[in-house]
Amino acid sequence: MINIAIFASGNGSNAENIVNYFSTNKEIKVAMIISNRSDAYVHVRANKLGIPSFTFNKSDFDDGSVVLNKMAEYEIGFIVLAGFLLKVPQSIMDTFPNRIINIHPALLPKYGGKGMYGDNVHNSVKNAGEVETGITIHYINENYDEGDIIFQAKCDVSDSDSPNDIANKVHLLEQEHFPKIIEETVKNNLQNISKY
Repeated sequence: MINIAIFASGNGSNAENIVNYFSTNKEIKVAMIISNRSDAYVHVRANKLGIPSFTFNKSDFDDGSVVLNKMAEYEIGFIVLAGFLLKVPQSIMDTFPNRIINIHPALLPKYGGKGMYGDNVHNSVKNAGEVETGITIHYINENYDEGDIIFQAKCDVSDSDSPNDIANKVHLLEQEHFPKIIEETVKNNLQNISKY
């Protein structure tokens, strides 16, 4: 069994979708949810789903060891970033090489980088007059949104679409594809994943 930790900063709809997807999986399960915000709604979702969730402040993340120790308790083998806004420190990346993936609400390398998340991305796509956007699932590295791309899916953007319409289209892609790609990626990396 491979235990996944989900890192999330906000609402947690992707986290809930991932938990539900793996709820009957015999090989992979979501073992914990970690956030940098105690007031994030993802904690409410985690509680309803029976998944332990924990909050760590920025200095805890920057240090890394406190978060790593907590993940060790849950024998985490893989990390999924689902709307997580802090940069993952080098110590965590070193402990989980090629075992941390992120989802970005645009077609990278477009509309990536520091500050490009949520509505900032969809407003930028709209203002640029793009005719398509989508999602990118990628490994993380030391720079925001620059890790190797695993998967992309696209949706059309029409002239009449508001940024909110674009967000809804992108969210549907996230819900459809993210859990499946997590499963494929974990299975493809099984030989590299040992218990923590």
